[in-house]
Amino acid sequence: MLEQDRDPVIAICLLAALADGERSAEEQEQFAKIAARLGGSDLPGLIARMQSGAATAADAAKQLSSPDARQLAYEMAVSVVYADGDANAGESAFLAELRQVLEIEGDEPEAVRKDVEKLAQAPLTGPTMNLMPSSRRAPRHSQAGIPAMSHDEALDEMIRRQALLTGALELLPQNLASMAIIPLQMRLVYRIGADYGQKLDAPQIKDLLGALGIGAAAQVLDGMARRILGGLGRGLFGSVLGGIVGGTAGVAAGAGVSFVTTYALGHAAKQYYAQGRRISQEDLRALFARFRGEAEALLPRVQQEIHAQAQHLDLKRVMGAISGA
Repeated sequence: MLEQDRDPVIAICLLAALADGERSAEEQEQFAKIAARLGGSDLPGLIARMQSGAATAADAAKQLSSPDARQLAYEMAVSVVYADGDANAGESAFLAELRQVLEIEGDEPEAVRKDVEKLAQAPLTGPTMNLMPSSRRAPRHSQAGIPAMSHDEALDEMIRRQALLTGALELLPQNLASMAIIPLQMRLVYRIGADYGQKLDAPQIKDLLGALGIGAAAQVLDGMARRILGGLGRGLFGSVLGGIVGGTAGVAAGAGVSFVTTYALGHAAKQYYAQGRRISQEDLRALFARFRGEAEALLPRVQQEIHAQAQHLDLKRVMGAISGA
């Protein structure tokens, strides 16, 4: 993406994030922080114009330099809109208007929207993914001379695998790779809750993510921000979701953020449901922060595993496994 495309793409992503009209003040503050890291010629003015309705998708579209830039902006907007699940009436209207002002023709935009929609509607009840070579998987059952893992060890191994996978997804060049992380995290929480006898649904899991300060829309927008800046492999900045991995050698900023976030989410959820959900929001956030620190310390030791998974990762296969296709 050319430098001149940065401001209009930022504008389109933020407009997509605010299109549902139901964002809390906390969410809007998160979006503003993410946008601030992106810079831009007049970010405070842009946000003010959005809030007043003066900044529009049509204005941003006129500034984009090429069909590729318009396609990129559309893909990012669709991902942000569907991060929280199905698009509501306001979001659907925004995407329809955006496609029109971007003058994107052909079947590809609708194909992108359907792919993202499938991820947003992915069932929680599917299995967590394990892309590790079978020779490296820890044993789940007793074999000759090999002890079976305990329940806690099995959950810890599942959390570790999913954290590695979400980190590897961020190393892929496709924009939709970032979108695939949210359903993987939600399925992980669902499986952990089920192991402790909890019957969860998608809104409950999204509430948990929000309570931890890692709302789905903010995570997706954060991933899109890194891609706008070309952050893959360069560690350009820390994340609003933790301020981590800036400068961590050998691991892209996005891969580190996703690994740390998923690891901390899984372990916080494990303790939360093990204690029958009797943890205050303040204590839950403190627990998440503690596990985030643990994951940050672990990150340098697992970066080779993250890279190894990314080298053999097929996004279409991952998306199919998530959506049940």
